[in-house]
Amino acid sequence: MDKLTLIKVGGKIVEEPASLKQMLSDFAKIDGYKILVHGGGRSATRLAERLGIETKMVEGRRITDAETLKVVTMVYAGWVNKSIVAELQSMGVNAMGMCGADAGVILSHRRAAAGIDYGFVGDVDKVNGRMLSEIINGGTVPVIAPITHDGKGSLLNTNADTIAGEVAKGVAGYFDVTLVYCFEKPGVLANEEDDTSVIPEIDRSIFARYKEAGIITGGMIPKLQSAFDALEKGVGQVVIKQASDIADKGAGTLIRL
Repeated sequence: MDKLTLIKVGGKIVEEPASLKQMLSDFAKIDGYKILVHGGGRSATRLAERLGIETKMVEGRRITDAETLKVVTMVYAGWVNKSIVAELQSMGVNAMGMCGADAGVILSHRRAAAGIDYGFVGDVDKVNGRMLSEIINGGTVPVIAPITHDGKGSLLNTNADTIAGEVAKGVAGYFDVTLVYCFEKPGVLANEEDDTSVIPEIDRSIFARYKEAGIITGGMIPKLQSAFDALEKGVGQVVIKQASDIADKGAGTLIRL
């Protein structure tokens, strides 16, 4: 089975032109088949603030009312997505920008309000792995923004880490998939203020212990939940690392079951 590398990039990397360009340059050099999934939450937060729309977060997930949905769609599937595509095209990568609604690649349902009403937030039901595999085998590199659809005409904001995990699972039947979550830190840290405190490996028991102790918090929680689920559903390997370490196979935190 052919190897495929799925890179998810977010955090400050997407927001800073220099770091984004360097990451995309490294991504362009990855051999074989590949997919890029990106976030852009900080840009969305800034635009929402300028428009007078309050941002609310719960455990790293954005509460998405109707006006916030418009903002995140404009930012994620518009400016951020197309800027990345243009940069990759300049590097000789035949990138195609898309979100989950395009070609019906990612179908979701609106999350039920159980204690917390997340609004127009989607939980993924299905990824069309066959469609993605055909796009990839045709010589195109998908660049996926974290907006999905419900099949009934509504767009849904979906966590980008979740998208990466679900897409990795969706194409695992067609490729030998390595899923890499890239952000501005060198891995999952035992001390958020100490970049040398990288936890080399995390399994479910370590995750539960560190979450309860308040060591793993915020956006790292859904990232790790998605990682474990991806491994259970056939993804070969999951790593969390610094974007500048894409080419270093020994860097970062290895996620294990």
